[in-house]
Amino acid sequence: MRFRTLVDNVSTFSRIIQSVDKLQKKCIIKFTESSMHVICNHEANEGGIQVWSRIKISSLFSDYRIQSTANNEITMLLHAEALIGALRSASPNGGGIGGGGGNVGSLDTDEVIMKLAKKNDQAVLSFEIRGTSRQGKRMKVTQDVRIEVMKPETLRLNEPMCPEPDIHVILPPLVKIRTIVDRMKGMSDILTFQANHSGCMKLKIESDQANVETEWKGLAVPEMTRDNLASQPQTQELSQEVEKVKDPEELFSVDVSIKSFLKFLNSHVVSSTTIACICQKHCLILYVYIGDVADAGGVLTYYVPAIIDEAY
Repeated sequence: MRFRTLVDNVSTFSRIIQSVDKLQKKCIIKFTESSMHVICNHEANEGGIQVWSRIKISSLFSDYRIQSTANNEITMLLHAEALIGALRSASPNGGGIGGGGGNVGSLDTDEVIMKLAKKNDQAVLSFEIRGTSRQGKRMKVTQDVRIEVMKPETLRLNEPMCPEPDIHVILPPLVKIRTIVDRMKGMSDILTFQANHSGCMKLKIESDQANVETEWKGLAVPEMTRDNLASQPQTQELSQEVEKVKDPEELFSVDVSIKSFLKFLNSHVVSSTTIACICQKHCLILYVYIGDVADAGGVLTYYVPAIIDEAY
């Protein structure tokens, strides 16, 4: 089993891992010949939210080499926080140089090598960070992230089965949504997400203390299937979609955990475009694109399960 690559886009790699860090302590990363998959699907994950992502190798890495008996695929389990720490050290803006003697300066990074290694019989994802110190000296710093290499015969990786969504809508900037939802979280545990084919989206909470609603209008409502959503969807004109629905003003709705939705909103650090899909009484699916939709470097897919009121 061999794995080695140059990390060309440290900042994007770091933001991808940051976006899933709050979901659970450990995440799964699978490397294949053409893509990197970051997966959070642990049953103990509070709120049941899952992430299944596919990132093009060319958008993050170069001089990429992978070899294994499992169809040249390597899957590992690791602590997201530890990986973020290693990537922060590899930042081209100057990572901290640590070690037994503590922080001894800052490194102006010009090359980051990531490879699979073994240290004291422990599998690690090793980062060799090469650059120049503030004193002008050439230096190499190594950061190791402990991993568990997962055996192919023990892997049970299956994306959630969901019905075809009732509606898709392109969201406003996630950082703006996050500001609003963060204010709502103290008023209710449940968030109602609604949208219609006229480009209207609503976020609502209802509780004994308050009823709050925020509305956006004029959002794009693309016509697409789940298959091309997870790859490179081509957005259609809103008018083409509206003509095909009986009532463009009909609101489709799903209730979700507000805490889970806030965890998804951590992906604002990497999002360029985000498409939300409502499967009524089932789930909210959110596709976070890295880069322009037409030529995205990758897609992070979030599955947020619906909260079903048994009184319905």
